[in-house]
Amino acid sequence: MEPGHGRFTRGVALLSQPLTLTRLSAPTFWRCEPNWSWVSVELTDHLLWCVLDGRGQLELDGNHQDLSPGVCAVFQPGDAPLATHDPHRRLLVFGMHFETSQYGVAPQPRWGEVMDRELLKALARTSDSSYRRGDALGQRQAELCLEQLIALIWDAVQQPSRRVTDAAVDEVARQLRQDPGRDWSVAEMADRAALSRAQFTRRFVKQFGMSPAQYLIQARIDRAHQLLTESGMTVTQTATALGYTDVPYFSRQYKQRTGRTPSQEH
Repeated sequence: MEPGHGRFTRGVALLSQPLTLTRLSAPTFWRCEPNWSWVSVELTDHLLWCVLDGRGQLELDGNHQDLSPGVCAVFQPGDAPLATHDPHRRLLVFGMHFETSQYGVAPQPRWGEVMDRELLKALARTSDSSYRRGDALGQRQAELCLEQLIALIWDAVQQPSRRVTDAAVDEVARQLRQDPGRDWSVAEMADRAALSRAQFTRRFVKQFGMSPAQYLIQARIDRAHQLLTESGMTVTQTATALGYTDVPYFSRQYKQRTGRTPSQEH
């Protein structure tokens, strides 16, 4: 077994269950002052710490990490992190303290780079605004945001080699699923991911196990099933909506992937 693998497996198992919190502090945003530095005493609770803007350096137990947007950490009791930043590119940090009876919430290493910056910002904003409402539902929403943020950090620790280009390919795949009836070309997909056609196709196959063209067909069939079973649209209407000019061809593709003909779905 690789070093740390057992602990990682236990951590993933832990995250598959709701986080048992005994205390959650108010979520906080802070733009660090120009002369700011952080020399923490040993923490007595857990701390979620996410960089949203700026540049700096973080250190824990002799391990160093450059700080930039997307770098997030979960510290545990006993940790004593150190940090500095560039006063001309001041850090904007989101964080909250929390206590839990569960062991192994913090990953090792403590930090990872979350590639989906928009999701990170949205979760931070939602956590903050929900908590400050002061009601039970707001408290629960803040807790759910914390759980999601911790899961994102664990995922980033698990996949440290994941790059911006991987996120770009993910986004293209998401767009295919959202609008499968569009007349997509591989050239357009590659352009949206800022890659050559060859680079895009290689990365797409690596991430999804099939070519962009096959992925698009599957997205169309998935949407067709939804339209046929939920919308009341006819087979011809469904085929046309999803970009098929040949209804029999659509029916063959549908049956190949579902084992049923489109007419059987009505």
